[in-house]
Amino acid sequence: MTRKTFAFFPEAAFGPALNSVGIAQAVEALGHRAVFLSDPGFVEVYRGYGFEAHPVALSEPMPPEQMAKFWEDFINGHIPNFRKSPYDQIDNYVKDCWTAIVDSAKWAQKDLPGVLAKVKPDVIAVDNVILFPAIKQYGVPWVRVISCSENEIEDEEIPPHLSGCGEKDFACHKAYRDRFNEVIRPIHDDFNGFLAQYDEEPYPIGQFFEASPYLNLLLYPEPVKFHRKDPLDPARFQYLEGCVRKEAAYEVPTFAKNNDGPLIYVSFGSLGAGDTELLKRIIAAIGTSRFRALVNVGDYQGEYADLPGNVHVAGWFPQPSVIPQVDAVIHHGGNNSFTECLYFGKPAIIMPYVWDGHDNATRVQETGHGFKMPRYDWTDAELLAKLETCLTDRAMAGKLAATAMHMQAESGPAKAAKLLVGLL
Repeated sequence: MTRKTFAFFPEAAFGPALNSVGIAQAVEALGHRAVFLSDPGFVEVYRGYGFEAHPVALSEPMPPEQMAKFWEDFINGHIPNFRKSPYDQIDNYVKDCWTAIVDSAKWAQKDLPGVLAKVKPDVIAVDNVILFPAIKQYGVPWVRVISCSENEIEDEEIPPHLSGCGEKDFACHKAYRDRFNEVIRPIHDDFNGFLAQYDEEPYPIGQFFEASPYLNLLLYPEPVKFHRKDPLDPARFQYLEGCVRKEAAYEVPTFAKNNDGPLIYVSFGSLGAGDTELLKRIIAAIGTSRFRALVNVGDYQGEYADLPGNVHVAGWFPQPSVIPQVDAVIHHGGNNSFTECLYFGKPAIIMPYVWDGHDNATRVQETGHGFKMPRYDWTDAELLAKLETCLTDRAMAGKLAATAMHMQAESGPAKAAKLLVGLL
């Protein structure tokens, strides 16, 4: 087959961005060209991995440094809302997110036709939660990548996306859906008006994207997938069992204290690192324990002084190279962290704050792969006890080992690349 061009268009967040990097690496390994269409603030991320990247404005143009900080500032402005339940976040964080996401689709439509004409892709893979008409109408196969929880693809018998409801808690499902649709209606009406401008049919209330008629790739692993009323057709929906990218090797530093103690990795993602008070609480608790910890503090390293001898902080870690070396992980429930822990068979304590973190925290506990913990309402003793259980629970260890074996046998990025090339 002649060399073809595969364009990747992830949303401006590290989860979708780095998942797409993993797939793009596998596409290039098959001899094809992978190109990124990117929010200007993420262009250098893709170029750092050696990929060609073209900016697509997703908001009012601003300097790249300011663009890169947009979502960080957005998240930090909502820190008080992290204490609220998923239901109580609908009319603040969730509403504000969807307003910004709809705006991003409108802005993208100005740039996308020209960028697509320049790149000339043979296949386009979109990892986002909203439709971009220019992608659908370009005239080549387009693929939807679902890097968040698989409940982005709705089913009446599974929890609604972002709700954090238990799989069988149908009263929770209904209450969340009803409130979400009530709050989101003006934003949804505005988006349908935008779609009409480009001759696209309106979406039903609550829906902002559709499944691709060509192919849909779910990063969710099958061992934790939901039991749907209407199972997804494997001809169009494929589970990738995670999508772990290749990263540089990581050497665990020497610790001044507990250097032979169990090793914990703590990360709330690049955006969640702004919740410095919570991270400091966790560091203080671990500081009194027999554990060691690697803690991702993002851009806030200067705020951490007088660290315990058993804690090492950094602004960034090559996570797929770190998780295999640790004994347990504390994270926010982002889908990269969620699937990477499962891929490497590591127990997780998830302290969710927004978006699909709520769903993944509930799911990790429902399926016996870890624990869901409240983000703020815990004591040091409770946290350390949960960590000890992560190391000693034989049933959990057995389940994690089986899930890791299943996922590693699949090789998500290679599977995705093969499926994408198969569309040609």
